[in-house]
Amino acid sequence: MSSNKEFDAIIVGGGHNGLAAAAYLAQAGREVLVLEKLEHPGGAAVSAHAFDGVDARLSRYSYLVSLLPQQIIDDLGLRITLARRRYSSYTPDPSDGGRALLVDNGDEAATAASFAAVGAPDGEFHAFTAFYAACRQLTEALWPTMTTPLLRRSEARSLAARAGAAEAWEAMIDHPIGHTISRELGSDLVRGVVLTDALIGTFARADDEDLQQNICFLYHLIGGGTGDWDVPVGGMGAVSGELERAARDAGATILTSADVTAVRPGGVVDYRHGGQDHSSSARWVLSNVAPAVLDRLRSRLRDGPATGAAATPAGAAGNPNHRREGAQVKVNLLLKRLPRLLDGSVSPEAAFGGTFHINETWSQLDDAYNTAAAGSVPSPLPCEIYCHSLTDPSILSPELQAAGAQTLTVFGLHVPDRLVTAENNEDRRAELQAAVLASLNSVLAEPIEDLLLTDQDGRACIETKTTLDIERAVGMPRGNIFHGGLDWPFVEDGEPLDTPARRWGVATDDPQILLCGSGARRGGAVSAIGGHNAAMAVLESEPPFRNG
Repeated sequence: MSSNKEFDAIIVGGGHNGLAAAAYLAQAGREVLVLEKLEHPGGAAVSAHAFDGVDARLSRYSYLVSLLPQQIIDDLGLRITLARRRYSSYTPDPSDGGRALLVDNGDEAATAASFAAVGAPDGEFHAFTAFYAACRQLTEALWPTMTTPLLRRSEARSLAARAGAAEAWEAMIDHPIGHTISRELGSDLVRGVVLTDALIGTFARADDEDLQQNICFLYHLIGGGTGDWDVPVGGMGAVSGELERAARDAGATILTSADVTAVRPGGVVDYRHGGQDHSSSARWVLSNVAPAVLDRLRSRLRDGPATGAAATPAGAAGNPNHRREGAQVKVNLLLKRLPRLLDGSVSPEAAFGGTFHINETWSQLDDAYNTAAAGSVPSPLPCEIYCHSLTDPSILSPELQAAGAQTLTVFGLHVPDRLVTAENNEDRRAELQAAVLASLNSVLAEPIEDLLLTDQDGRACIETKTTLDIERAVGMPRGNIFHGGLDWPFVEDGEPLDTPARRWGVATDDPQILLCGSGARRGGAVSAIGGHNAAMAVLESEPPFRNG
């Protein structure tokens, strides 16, 4: 095994968080090596030509940006554009396909009229608006803390109270979010619109006492303090591409096709690159892979139940959340044009201009959970759709744009990893794809299959990713898009904050190894927060300097 020079920091995994950490550390004069298993940096935050011979660059896994702080964009000089969407959501009524709820951020009166059109109780629109206004008081207070040393629970609660968000804290932090939703809102459809933000990528019910759904809900609303989910112009690869540029410009070394095989005590990292085995060492090892993957690299993972008994403490620091399963199916489609709707009162451009909810009423979501928990694929399958190309047509070639082509990304909820095995994955993928198409067709005036473009070999432009497919492609254990269960963006009052790594929420049981990815506290989604916070922990431990 060859031995390379010693670095100040080795970053295991070249996803967007690892690139952010590399950029910060290299800008501070550190010698940084990034090791990425795939042939390109970016991890799940990339754009790809998913269909042979078709010039469309899809954000294949991650697709929207909410949690990337402007501070990080400014610090690293990232040249990216995030486009705001006018429409928040469109939700057909499954009991009457000819009507739907359209939440239009640009027309309050039209939104109020839409609430009435779907038969929501009197005052429902005002209750809906008041609910989110209260949530925003809390998220605006907590958002700036995402890139500072951690607060304790009592400190975060006091911060919320000073911002006038004490009631919102109780609703979103102290008690199951389902209690507040069902108390404040009366419509089954409207309740479901709200609840989806608590369930995306999280297999949970509205009233679960472990509050994983609450944490998911908070993270979906906290971005920028406003919760707006923006479209990255040029696709998600434009974001990772800029982070890569910033890291390289600052002097970081980024190796792709570098498969890390072990992380050993003393900051030693073994990896295979260019057909040879290598070993490098560093004062700091930053893990941008999921904590469960880090555990395997440290050879300390122990088997546990599917829902996640704690592994022997290692990269996951003994956190059972990091063993939680993913719970979604992801489908990418390329269409000749947007489909016609059963609801003729709304244009397809408006309906697909935000998040398009399908079969996601409150009762449907609960039924789907129960079906999946019993071991079957839900029918109908709750889904939500996002159309990148409406807001950012640049991901399509001029020819596709001129022809009216559009992309659709479908995210199917309540598809836990326990339903998928290596033995049934191919059949389950086909079953899930059929369930997604059936769910879509239930609210369309024409079959979605008739609108699919074909690739150079005549195959329909549709790809479906199960949790196992996601794990195999980008290393997310059990297909969990958050690298495991999410944690509150604060710590409990009794937890120690006696080291920089603990203060920044990136500690493991080895003081030389830090979490810098989505598995860090305050990780999850495309945010670069995990990378930022790990870099800050290093620099707090050893103040910045410039070489030479």
